[in-house]
Amino acid sequence: MKPEIWGRCCEWAGTGITPAQEHLLARYRDWLLTEAVAAGGIGPNESDRIDNRHIGDSLVFAGGFEAQPAVVLDVGSGVGLPGIPLAVVMPETRFHLLDRSGRRVDLMNRAVRMLELPNVEVVHADVADWEDEVDGIVSRGSLSPEQALTSFKRLLKPGGIAVVGGSWASKPDVDGFDPLEVPAPVLDQKVWLLIMRQQ
Repeated sequence: MKPEIWGRCCEWAGTGITPAQEHLLARYRDWLLTEAVAAGGIGPNESDRIDNRHIGDSLVFAGGFEAQPAVVLDVGSGVGLPGIPLAVVMPETRFHLLDRSGRRVDLMNRAVRMLELPNVEVVHADVADWEDEVDGIVSRGSLSPEQALTSFKRLLKPGGIAVVGGSWASKPDVDGFDPLEVPAPVLDQKVWLLIMRQQ
C-alpha cells in the first residue's frame, strides 16, 4: 500500500500512478530502508523521511518537464534518487543514472535488477565525461547550481529542460534557473525546484 504522499506528488506532477507502479515504489522503499541504509547510501536518520523527503521529493521532479522527455540523465544519482522513482512513473522515458562512485553504482544496479526496470541504465562516470546530448536532466544537488548550469548547457538538446533540487527551506534565487514552487499540501511543506530551459 502506497503512502498517500506518492499519489499527491504524482497528481501534482501530472504523471499519475498505477497499482503496479505503487507496488514497485513500495519495493524500492523497502530496499532503501534495508540495503541502502545498511550500505551507507542513505543515512540511518533518514529512515523516517523516506516517503516524503526521498521518494516523494523525487516524484515531483516530473512536474518540471513540460512534456515527457525521451531521454533523461540523472546526474549524481547516488542510490537512484530521483531517477528510479521517476523511471517507475515515466516508463516511456529512458533514464541514465550517472554516478562517479563505484559503490553507489553497484547499489543502483542491484535496485534496478530487483525492480526489473527496462527503461534504466546505470552509468559509472563523472558528468564531465558524459558526451551525449539528452532531452532532460535531473539532479538532487550533487552539483552546485553554478556547476550545474555550465554542465547542463553542454548536455541538453535545444528545448531541453533540467530540473534540479532547489530548497526545502526558502525560495531560491539562482541565475540561469527559474524557481518552481511545489505547494505545501503536496509534500506536507512548501519546497522549490530549479528549472533550466535550453534555448
